[in-house]
Amino acid sequence: MPHIMAIDQGTTSSRAIIFDERMKIVASAQEEFEQHYPDSGWVEHDPSDLWSSTAATCRSAIEKAGLPEDDIAGIGITNQRETVVVWEKETGRAIHNAIVWQDRRTAGICREMKEAGYEEQVIEKTGLLLDPYFSGTKLKWILDRVEGSRERARKGELLFGTVDTYLIWRMTGGRSHVTDATNACRTLLYDSFKGGWSTTICKMLDIPMEMLPQVCDSACAFGHTRRDLFGHEIPILGVAGDQQAATIGQACFEPGMMKSTYGTGCFALLNTGETPVRSENRLLTTVAYQFDGTPTYALEGSIFVAGAVVQWLRDGLKIIRSAPETQTLAEHADATQDVVLVPAFVGLGAPYWNSECRGAVYGLTRSSGPEELAKAALESVGFQTRDLLDAMKADWTALGEPRTLRVDGGMSASDWAMQFLSDIIGAKVDRPEVLETTALGAAWLAGMQAGIYPDRAGFADGWRLERTFEPAMDGDTRERRYDRWKRAVHATMAV
Repeated sequence: MPHIMAIDQGTTSSRAIIFDERMKIVASAQEEFEQHYPDSGWVEHDPSDLWSSTAATCRSAIEKAGLPEDDIAGIGITNQRETVVVWEKETGRAIHNAIVWQDRRTAGICREMKEAGYEEQVIEKTGLLLDPYFSGTKLKWILDRVEGSRERARKGELLFGTVDTYLIWRMTGGRSHVTDATNACRTLLYDSFKGGWSTTICKMLDIPMEMLPQVCDSACAFGHTRRDLFGHEIPILGVAGDQQAATIGQACFEPGMMKSTYGTGCFALLNTGETPVRSENRLLTTVAYQFDGTPTYALEGSIFVAGAVVQWLRDGLKIIRSAPETQTLAEHADATQDVVLVPAFVGLGAPYWNSECRGAVYGLTRSSGPEELAKAALESVGFQTRDLLDAMKADWTALGEPRTLRVDGGMSASDWAMQFLSDIIGAKVDRPEVLETTALGAAWLAGMQAGIYPDRAGFADGWRLERTFEPAMDGDTRERRYDRWKRAVHATMAV
C-alpha cells in the first residue's frame, strides 16, 4: 500500500515520519543539530546541518518502515518559518549561516524603517509588522554584509529561500526553486492580498527579485527528489510553514476555528476564511493555506518563548533534567506565592512586539524555589495565550467568546499546563489523539494531492479528541491573576 513521508524541519531538530494509507504513523526518525549564538540576541544554523539532518532522518525512517523503494507515493514538507538561507545557484554553497526566526539582529533596521514611516505601507501590503522576526530584514542584512552578494543576486548567481525552499532545491538537485504561499507570506516581501512578490517592498529593502522563488499552492507538484537520495524519484506534493501545517493537521478548515501550537514558541491561528481581517491589535494577517490559487486567511499571534522557557529551566537554571519534571514541581508549588515570570528572553511577540525588553521575574520571596519558578514558567505560556485570544476577539467581532481552542505541540502533553490554560482563557481546550499535527498536516497535503487521502471534509471527519480541559477557576480569580500578569508585562517593557 502507498505511504506518505512527512518532513518536519524544526528549530532544534529535523524529523521524518512515515504515514500509511490511513494516516497512521508507521515509522519516524529525529536528529538534533547545533544552535549557533554568535552574539546577544543572534541565532544561526549551519545550512548544511539542516540538509544533512533532513536527508539522514528520511533515510532512517524509510529503513525503519521496511518499505520498498517505490512505496513512498509523495513527500510533504513543513518547516520553521522566517529562517533565511542564501546560497549559490551553481554550487549550492550557502554564503552565510542561516539566520533563524528568533534572531533579533535587525532590530536597528526595523527601527530606522519605522522612523522613516514605512511600517503602515508594509502592513497594508503584507499583513505583517516591521519586526526582526520576519525574513525580509534578515535577507537585507546578509546582502548588506556579504561583499558583492547583492550584485551576484542581480545576476542570478544567488538564490534566497526559507527552509522549505532550500530543502526542495537540494532534494531536486537544483531543478526546483519554489515555495508555497504560507511560507512566502512570512517573508515581508510577499503581497498576501494580491498574491505575488511585492516590487515596492523589495525596492524598500533593496532585495533583487531575481533571487526569489516561485510561489505555489500548498498542495501541488513541487518537483521530484534526486534518484540517488532514496533510490527512487519521489514527488514532493505538499508544503506549509509549521504553524499553518498544524492548523491543517488540526482540521481548522472553518472560519472561527483556532488552534495553538506549543513548541519552542507558541503560535495561535484563527481561521477567518477567504476574507482577510486587518488587525488593529498588532496581530498578523497571514495565509493559512492556499488551494487552487485561492488563499484562506488567518489572524495569527506569535509568542517567541513557550517550550523554550522549559529549556531555560533545564539548561540555564539546571533545576530540572527533563521537561515532564515541570509538572511535578508545579503541582508542589506554594499556593500562597504568586510568582510571575515574563519570559522575554528575545523580546516579546504579539500583541506587544517589543524586541528590546528582556525577561523578568516578579513576586519572589525568601522561600521561592524551583517549584514556584516551574509553576510560573508553565503559567507564562497560558497568560501569553490569553493575550493573543483577547486581541483576536477585539479584531474580529464575528468570533465572539471563543468556545474551544485546539492545542498541539510538546507542551500540550502537560495536563497541568493545559488545565491552567483552560482556566486563564475561560474556554475549553481540546487535545487531539495525534499530537504530531504539524507533520500530519504536511502529510495530508501530499497525500491529498496524490489522491490517497480524503478531501478537507473527509479529513476533518477523521479528527479525534484525546481529552478536553474545562475551566475550573472562578472568574474573579481569573481576572485578578491576569491583571497581575499584564502589570508585570508593562513593568518589563518599561525597564
